[in-house]
Amino acid sequence: MSDEHEHPHHAHEHFALAPVTPDDAGSEALAEAFHSSFAIVKFAMLLLVVVFLCSGFFTVGPSEKAIILRFGEPVGEGQKALLSPGWHWSFPYPIDEVVKIPITEIQQIKSTIGWYVVTPEQELSGNMPEPGASLTPGVDGYVISADRNIVHTRATLYYQVDAPIHYVFGFASASNTVQNALNNALLYTAAHFKVDDILYNNRAGFQEAVLQHVTELADQEQLGISIDHCDVDSIPPRQLKYFFDQVTAARENRNKVLYEAHSHENQVTNNATAQAFTITNLAISARARYVQSVEADAKAFSALLPNYRINPSLFEQQQLVEVMGNVLTNVQDKFFLPERLDGKTRELRLLLNREPPQQKTGAQMQ
Repeated sequence: MSDEHEHPHHAHEHFALAPVTPDDAGSEALAEAFHSSFAIVKFAMLLLVVVFLCSGFFTVGPSEKAIILRFGEPVGEGQKALLSPGWHWSFPYPIDEVVKIPITEIQQIKSTIGWYVVTPEQELSGNMPEPGASLTPGVDGYVISADRNIVHTRATLYYQVDAPIHYVFGFASASNTVQNALNNALLYTAAHFKVDDILYNNRAGFQEAVLQHVTELADQEQLGISIDHCDVDSIPPRQLKYFFDQVTAARENRNKVLYEAHSHENQVTNNATAQAFTITNLAISARARYVQSVEADAKAFSALLPNYRINPSLFEQQQLVEVMGNVLTNVQDKFFLPERLDGKTRELRLLLNREPPQQKTGAQMQ
């Protein structure tokens, strides 16, 4: 043993030169296999890590904003937490969670009260469920109008998100909060409108009132949304459809009769107005002609006045001769009796119905 301790190198050389046994070859092959397997495992683990990290890439659309939640808390503060459209990276779930929020996209939500239960398939096909003999709780939703009538009504609200951070983190479920505000507005507004106004007379006013009230609630609760518009659909109770149809038919007939009456009224009024306008124009024209005639006569008399003032007697005789000439133009026999110089009245004797003169024969002429 002293020789072995004194000459260690020689001992190792003697051991290396020893022949290889089958057990040593199996151990070496097993070691090489383990080494190769470990390399494969390391490569697979590295590949999994790369895949895991690459899965954190995501895109934000042009109409979206995104927020990264790391263990439930937003990464960044205020507006810095909002990610703009484009490519981004975060740690994959469950470390990070990406919440995408539509900004410019119009979002839609429907009320859950005031309407009977119907599936989307039934609504698309038009095969609505048949109503029962009476309203069934949990199936037939309704609202009560101001005059204590029952109406089926539903609203669809269209809105955009203005404050994404408050919209996401301000409420446990912002969409449910918006829906509750819509339901509240629908119930409140229906209680302030009469059934005829909701169904027929003032449907636009009822819809506008629902929109106004849900807008007030959204501002009051600071939901972080801007409302675009609201559509409201209202129908009478399905169990009373026949009676409401009769009322609708009577109302349409009444409107038709009123329309015809107003049409006749307008026709008569227009004719009377046209006649009055014609009569007025004729009267105005006649008045203008009469005034012109009077003005012409006055002008003529004014022109004759100087001649009359020079010699009234001569002027009268001239006018008399002129007038008598016009009067007696077509008279067969004319008699002119001037005044006597002595001023006495002349005696005029006329033989009426005298026989016409007879023509003389040839013998009488001789």
